[in-house]
Amino acid sequence: MTDYLAAVMAMLGPAQNRHADPVAWDRLHAELGLQLPPDYQVLVDAFAPIQINRHLYLFRPATEWWNLGQDIRSKVKAWSEVPWDDLGLDADEDPRQLFGLDELSFGTRTGLWPIASTDRGENIFLLAAPDTPRLVVNFDETWAEHRTSFAEWLYRYLIGEDMCGPNSAVFYRGPVELRRLPMSADERSEPWYGPDRGM
Repeated sequence: MTDYLAAVMAMLGPAQNRHADPVAWDRLHAELGLQLPPDYQVLVDAFAPIQINRHLYLFRPATEWWNLGQDIRSKVKAWSEVPWDDLGLDADEDPRQLFGLDELSFGTRTGLWPIASTDRGENIFLLAAPDTPRLVVNFDETWAEHRTSFAEWLYRYLIGEDMCGPNSAVFYRGPVELRRLPMSADERSEPWYGPDRGM
C-alpha cells in the first residue's frame, strides 16, 4: 500500500518548516472544535503558506498573513450564506443529494470545512461526518467526492488526475513548482522546484 504522505514529500522536496507551531494548531483546533487531519498538518507545517504548481494554495495557522484560521472562518461565513434551497439545483449539482447529507452546513461538526483552494476557483473541503472523513471539491456547480486522505488527494492532483471534478486535471511535466507566499508588503516571492519526478 502506498504511503501517500511520503510520496508527496518526495515530490515536494525537503520540508521547510518555516512557521511550524504546534501551539497554533492547538489553538485552531480548539477554536474550530475539530481536529484537522494529521497528514494535512504535516504538509502545511512543511511548506505553507505556499502556492503549489501555480494553482493550489495552502495557508497555515501560525502566521498573520495567509492565516488558515481566518481563511476558514471567512469561507465558512460566505458558504453558509448561500441560499441552497432557493437555487433550484439539479440532483447532480446538489451536494446534499450527491453525498447523502441530510443538510448542507459549513463549519459544523458534521459539515464542510474549507481547507485549501486554487486560483481557478476550486475549493477543497474536509467533510467532517461521523463516519470516515472525506474530501469534497467544488468548482462552479460541479462537486466531486474523494474518500482519500489529503496526502493521497494531493499526490493524485500533482500527477494530473481529475481531482477537482471532470476534466479538471492540471499537470505540469518536470519537478513540482513551489512558491512561498509573501509575508510582508515588501517581500517578493520566487519559485523553487522539488526533485526531478521523471515525469
